Formats: sequence, C-alpha cells, structure tokens
Amino acid sequence: MTFEVFFRWVAWLLTLAILAFTLSPIEHRPVTSAPADLERFAAFVVTGAAFWLAYPKQRFGIMLLVTGGGALLETAQALVPGRHGRLEDGLIKALGTLLGAAIALLIEREIKRRRKIR
Repeated sequence: MTFEVFFRWVAWLLTLAILAFTLSPIEHRPVTSAPADLERFAAFVVTGAAFWLAYPKQRFGIMLLVTGGGALLETAQALVPGRHGRLEDGLIKALGTLLGAAIALLIEREIKRRRKIR
C-alpha cells in the first residue's frame, strides 16, 4: 500500500465518522471533556491533513471539497431533530481543514529538506 493510498483510506474513514456524528441525534454524539468547538476543529485538522496527503495532484480541489463538505454538513443538520447548523461551526470546520493542510504541507517540506541533506 502506498503512502497516498493509506491516507486516502484515512481521509475517507474520517469523513464517514464525521458524517455519522454530525448527522446523528445529539445523544449519539461522542462526548469528551473538551469544548465542542475544539472537538470539531481537531476533527477537521486531522481530516484536512489526511486529504492533503492523499491527493497531492488535486490539492486545491480537494481542499474546496472538504471545506464545502463541512458547510454542507452544517446545513444538513437542520434536517436532524435536536441539531442545528451554525455559521460559526462551519467556519471552525473550514479553519481546521485549512490548518490541517498547512501542517501537512510543512511536514512534507521538512521531510523533503531532510532527504536533500543526506
């Protein structure tokens, strides 16, 4: 399994988990001691990084897809009783996605830099 294939699996499995937790009733949502904003931000940081690493030739499009997907999920929450989509939550998801991509980019650059030194 290649590096990219591994991260494609990770990215899409994270997406399925986010989809399930976002569109399920609130009582089925996993609960941690962290604030909900931090949970959603962290989930999208990891997902954004995974998609960045999974699709190196389509990075701009995939970041639009993930960011737009987060916005669509916020909108779709209106269909779930007891849930609500908020612009603030969508922005947190978008920022998490972009930060995850930026972190993955920095890690990639550092790995390439170290390989050149050797």
